[in-house]
Amino acid sequence: MTKQDVAILRAQRAELSDQLESATRRRRSLADQINHSNGVSRSGLESQLNVLNQRIVHLESEIDRTGQQLASPQAQQYSAETRPPQNFGPPQFPFSRFDPTPVAICFVLFVMSPIALSISRLFWKRGSRKWTVPPAAPDQTDRLERIEQAVDAIAIEVERVSEGQRFVTRLLSERTPAIGAAPAEPVRVPVGEASRVG
Repeated sequence: MTKQDVAILRAQRAELSDQLESATRRRRSLADQINHSNGVSRSGLESQLNVLNQRIVHLESEIDRTGQQLASPQAQQYSAETRPPQNFGPPQFPFSRFDPTPVAICFVLFVMSPIALSISRLFWKRGSRKWTVPPAAPDQTDRLERIEQAVDAIAIEVERVSEGQRFVTRLLSERTPAIGAAPAEPVRVPVGEASRVG
């Protein structure tokens, strides 16, 4: 047995393992379909399942046969020679693959949490603060009192004017006779205009 034969056997075993995995997955899906089906479709699915079972048995026997060939002393000798050294490749450091999860957790805990706490504390203080109105200046209170007195005086004068208007209206309505009660007065036309009108 040559090195090439050992490499072919390894490739063959890897291919058989892949085929076995795909056949096993198909068998699982077929079993699920059989559980949910009935009648004619069930019998067809069962026949496919039997074919897959036979294929799985055949693949397992082939894998077993290639495994026995690879376990022979000649194949073991070549596999030991062709095995790669343990420290092959660049050295692996613990932080060679960057994971952002711990950084994000530290950022949230040590940066965002204090900011959120300070903002909530600020809102709490604003909500619990008692607002006090500053006292008004003395000249402003005097001015407001004068404005209030002027508005009261204007209201009194408006009330007097409206009372006088109501009185005059009542007097005029008592003096004027009802419409149509008195005879109509004749229209007087000046002498110079009478010839023009006629």
